[in-house]
Amino acid sequence: MPMDRSPYSSSSSDSSQFSSSSSSPSKGSTIVLSIECLKGSSKADEWTGDMLQTGDIVEELRIGNMLIKSPFKNGKSGVQKILHNSFKQKETSILVRVRRGSDDFAELQACIVPGDQFLGKKQYVLRAIDDPNYAVGFFDRTEMECLNLQASRTSRMVSALERTPLQDGYVSYPWERRMHEMLSVPNSSSFYSILFLPKVSDKAGSRYNDLEDTLARAHAWINASQASGVPIVFMNIQTESLLTKLSGDTASSAVNTVSISDLANVANTSLYGFEDYHGVDIGVVRAVRLWFSPLAGEIPIEIKIKDTDTKLGFAISRTEEGFIYITSVIENNEETPAARSGLSSMYKQASNTSRLLVVSRISNQKVLPWMVSSTGAIRCFDTVSLSQKLSLHRHARVPIIVHVFLWDMSANLANVGSIRARAMSTCPPSLPTEVHLARSSHENQVMPLETKEEDEDEDEEDEGPDTVLERDTAGDFSFRFRDLALKNNWV
Repeated sequence: MPMDRSPYSSSSSDSSQFSSSSSSPSKGSTIVLSIECLKGSSKADEWTGDMLQTGDIVEELRIGNMLIKSPFKNGKSGVQKILHNSFKQKETSILVRVRRGSDDFAELQACIVPGDQFLGKKQYVLRAIDDPNYAVGFFDRTEMECLNLQASRTSRMVSALERTPLQDGYVSYPWERRMHEMLSVPNSSSFYSILFLPKVSDKAGSRYNDLEDTLARAHAWINASQASGVPIVFMNIQTESLLTKLSGDTASSAVNTVSISDLANVANTSLYGFEDYHGVDIGVVRAVRLWFSPLAGEIPIEIKIKDTDTKLGFAISRTEEGFIYITSVIENNEETPAARSGLSSMYKQASNTSRLLVVSRISNQKVLPWMVSSTGAIRCFDTVSLSQKLSLHRHARVPIIVHVFLWDMSANLANVGSIRARAMSTCPPSLPTEVHLARSSHENQVMPLETKEEDEDEDEEDEGPDTVLERDTAGDFSFRFRDLALKNNWV
């Protein structure tokens, strides 16, 4: 920025030993001391008028009480000796005054530091006081060279813009604390997904339905889940590529991508293959992953067990889509663990809104469906093993932490910590009703049985007359527990 020359005063003895009064034969060829910008400012303002720039002509140096004016004896080397002596004497504060053109001046308040990083051990550079990242040095140039550099300021800015990269960095983050405090379930997300594999279209298992069929089945699954009363919302859907080794008829029908022109033929296929350099047929299966989340979050309920408890007071079942839900609760009995924990109250409120009270976790383990096989079977959790685990909790007198899906948006508080604290108390949360959907009931209640005499204290899983374990039609990994003799199955 334009400035008048500062009227610094100094004795003739102070400046005469550092200045030369000899005149140059030609103004354009006169050697002057100029500025060389060594490191840019972190504030990105080195191109403003207040900052020194490469090509600025040094007019004055003020170190402590010593003032040195242009022309400088021995140029850069002479100034380096001055900087060296000042640094040894711990006089490192310096004020540099420069000229641009004939009447534009600027100043920089800096400190003298060794230039190991820039110019070598025996050289000294200046770092700006208000921005230590900005460093400049001195360079001998002719005045014409300096004026040319000053005139090319705009082109140099463009050049600097093109060659200046963005630097990446790292920042530490308290993951353990955040994952404990900021999640409704500590150290676990409430994002759920289910993977749909393409369905086999022939008995030999060599051909599969196209991608559109897989997408349609995923769409039908979430629509049916919501219609049955499961309080979930759609989040996202994506294709997921899985690699496998092909052989036989599957390889002959799938290995068809031999050129770029063939890629258009596999745009909607669920399985395509290629042959690697060793002659092995590699297949790419295009599955579909559907992401969903509870409508209003999930909440934990602690079910505490007393020595006098003979049953938990609720029954569970599984929907056709693979969700575990509370089928029924014992009514008019406030002494059951389900009633004391508030689970019975939540079940009644969910029923009033035509929602299923879906169990998402037991002891912090997720119990939701997670895959659909190529035969169409939904891979989910076995209700027999779940009922056995719940009954073992009761026999061992170990409290059960059950997470259920919420269905009311007004219950989804911003402070998830308070949700957990409220859920762990014995008072059930107040959840007003709001949405009404059709609910379909399912008959497969799968709890260990009580005896016909209700006043008898017996172990449900040990006393189960007329019960049959039947392989579930959903796949080889699950069983359905059917009671053909008794009306009610309770935990």
